[in-house]
Amino acid sequence: MNEENQVYFIDSDALPPEVLKRKHRLEQDPSFRTDHMAYLQGMEVIESDVKDKVIAAMNAYDYDSYTAEDVKRALSHETCSIEDFKALLSPAAAPFLEEMARKAEEETRKHFGNTVYLFTPLYIANYCQNYCVYCGFNCYNNIHRKKLTPEEIDHEMKVIADSGMEEILMLTGESRKYSDIHYIGEAVKTARKYFRNIGIEIYPVNTDEYRYLHECGVDYVTVFQETYDSDKYETLHLLGHKRVWPYRFDAQERALRAGMRGAGFSALLGLSDFRKDALASALHVYYLNRKYPHAELSLSCPRLRPIVNNDKINPRDVGEKELCQVLCAYRIFLPYVGITVSSRESAQFRNGITKICATKVSAGVSTGIGDHEAKYEGKEETEAGDEQFEINDGRSFETMYQDLEEGGLQPVLNDYIYV
Repeated sequence: MNEENQVYFIDSDALPPEVLKRKHRLEQDPSFRTDHMAYLQGMEVIESDVKDKVIAAMNAYDYDSYTAEDVKRALSHETCSIEDFKALLSPAAAPFLEEMARKAEEETRKHFGNTVYLFTPLYIANYCQNYCVYCGFNCYNNIHRKKLTPEEIDHEMKVIADSGMEEILMLTGESRKYSDIHYIGEAVKTARKYFRNIGIEIYPVNTDEYRYLHECGVDYVTVFQETYDSDKYETLHLLGHKRVWPYRFDAQERALRAGMRGAGFSALLGLSDFRKDALASALHVYYLNRKYPHAELSLSCPRLRPIVNNDKINPRDVGEKELCQVLCAYRIFLPYVGITVSSRESAQFRNGITKICATKVSAGVSTGIGDHEAKYEGKEETEAGDEQFEINDGRSFETMYQDLEEGGLQPVLNDYIYV
C-alpha cells in the first residue's frame, strides 16, 4: 500500500463500495496497515535521546504502587521531582486534590501572577489524508470539506482582529495535497498584518519547513501526540502520515531547532491510559526544556469530545476531578510552563481552573471552516466547512474577557514586542 492509493477526503452522501471495503479492511486487518514505527519517504530523522527517556519512564510507571505517604511527601517538597510527580498523578493522590490545588495555585501566582492569556483558533482547511478513528476531519468522514482562499483568510482574520484578539492559532486538516507549506506560509504572512502572536497546529513537517514557516511569521508550534502509547496509537491511526508515531513525537524538537520561539504539547486524554499519557506529556516538556532552555513551552490537556459520524468514542476514566488532578500535578511539577485549557471543557470548569493553574484559554472558538463572521457578527452562515469536534464553552472573546476580570484575573492579549 503506497501513498498514491490513499483516500484524501470523502465528500459525498455515502462511501463508494470500494472505499468502504478498504476502510473496513483497515479496521479489521492490521496486516493491511503500514508499519506505524517506520518513517515514510521524505520524513526527516533527527538524533535525539528524548523519546527513549520519555517512553522508558512511561512504561515503567506503576501508579498503583504509590501510597498516601508518597503523596504527602511530594506535597511537602519545595521542588517537585519526577518521582514526586508520579505520586501526584497516581490514584493515591485523589483524596489530596484540595491540597494539590492550593499548592498549584501558589506556584501559578509566583510565576504568572493573576494573568490569563487569551487566543482564538482559526481553521483554514479541513481536508485530511489521515484515518484517525476519533477525529471529525478523518478522510473517511462524509463531511463538507472546505479550504479558505487567500481572500477568505484575510476576511476571517480581520473579523477576529476587529473583536480585539491579538493572538491566533491557525489550524488545518493534515493534508499536504490541499494545505501545502506554501499555502500555510502565505496565510501566516496575512496573519502577521493583524496579530502580535501566531501559532500553528498543522501536520508535522521537517526542520527546513518549520524554518520557512518561522520566517513567514510563526511564533510557536503545537502538536498533539494524541497518545504516547505507540501500541494503542497504532489501533487509532490507520492511514496517512499521522500514522508514523516517532515522526510525530519529534515534531516539537524539529520546530525548536528551526528557531521557533515556543512549542505546545498534549495527549488527548481518554484515548489510552490517561495517567501514563499525562506523565509522558510532562516528561516530554521536561527533557526538551533541558535541551532548549530558552524555549517557551506549554501543555494542553484536552479530553475527547463528540464528532460527526462516530458514536464509538468515549473518554476512558477521565472525569473533571481526574482532569483537575492532572492539571494541578502539571503545575506543581512544571511551575514555569504555560497550561492551556480548551473550549472542549465547560465554562464552569474553565472559570475555576484558571484560578488554580491554567494560564491560557481560547475564546470565540469555532472548529468549522470559514464561519467566524457568522459567529461573531450574527450574519447568515454560507458554505462553511464542517467542524472537527463539538465544543463545550462557546463564549465570545468579549464575554470571556469580562468573566476573567470579574473572577479577579487579568486577561492578557499580548506580552511580546518585536524590535
